[in-house]
Amino acid sequence: MHFHFDWRRFAWIAVLIGASIGLSLAFACAVPLAAFAALGALTMRRSEAVLLVLAIVVANQCVGFAFLHYPAQGLVWGAAFALVGVAAVFAAEWTYRSAALAHPIVGYASAFVAAFAAYEGGLFLITVVAAPADLATYAAPIVLRILAINAAAFVGLLLAARIAIGILGVPGSLGMRQRAV
Repeated sequence: MHFHFDWRRFAWIAVLIGASIGLSLAFACAVPLAAFAALGALTMRRSEAVLLVLAIVVANQCVGFAFLHYPAQGLVWGAAFALVGVAAVFAAEWTYRSAALAHPIVGYASAFVAAFAAYEGGLFLITVVAAPADLATYAAPIVLRILAINAAAFVGLLLAARIAIGILGVPGSLGMRQRAV
């Protein structure tokens, strides 16, 4: 078996993790993980997208505990974020494959909506079971704020991906993977 190291893929993943650290500092626990999950599903192999999401959760937890004074139960929520982040990758990937036939932009938007729905829906279900007293965090204004953060991040990440594809020729360009995931 021949292993080919492609530094561009690792550089792209490092850039995304770096961006997530900056966004973690800006938005704390509202880091736009659904946006990263959707972008990962669009630009990477499934295994890479899952690893990206898990790395972003770890980076967010490190920033949170080191600089943002996350409480101890943040570790449990970190595991929940990881679980629903991975679900968001799968939802985005499946939805993109189903919707991209109409038009790539429809595919991108559908992937994002599916990732966000899987992420927020998963967190809501976990909250219902684990901390029903915290359901106020799913009030419409809060969810709309999280949606706006994720949507803005997704658009910014899509633009960054297009730039990276143009400059670095990062493999797996948006929605144009050469092989099955």
